[in-house]
Amino acid sequence: MKPILPAAAASGLILALLAGCSTPGVYKKRSDLVSNPAACAAKRFEVYFDQDQARLTTAAREAISLTATQLQGCDVTKVQVLGLADARSGTAAANQSLSERRARSVAEALAAAGLPAPAFEVAAAGAEGALVNGVNDPLRRRTEVVIEAAPRR
Repeated sequence: MKPILPAAAASGLILALLAGCSTPGVYKKRSDLVSNPAACAAKRFEVYFDQDQARLTTAAREAISLTATQLQGCDVTKVQVLGLADARSGTAAANQSLSERRARSVAEALAAAGLPAPAFEVAAAGAEGALVNGVNDPLRRRTEVVIEAAPRR
């Protein structure tokens, strides 16, 4: 098989291409190359809890704070918080109460972080749906948060 370009020409072409990669001044900042997703868009995240707890963990507080910071300057139209519990222990009433406390603690932290309280919908499902084919889902020790946001007009 014969080379398409003579070796000297090919190496010169490669050097020319590489030289173009290091052209100074074309991109001054990372943001010139990388675009960020719209800050004022819907956000969905989950806040996990220790077993039988409704107290926010450090990671949960950081996630809430980060989301609130991302939404600064946005028009937040709705905040949905759904508290869940697993079926590992406790009665249905106890699990319902636990999931309500979890939802309330997340909603209070979101409001304290600056999200508009009138936009909140807070609900709790307890352990309903925690058993799938007879197997308990420990990942149900959480709240699901959905925030609808848009750029301010």
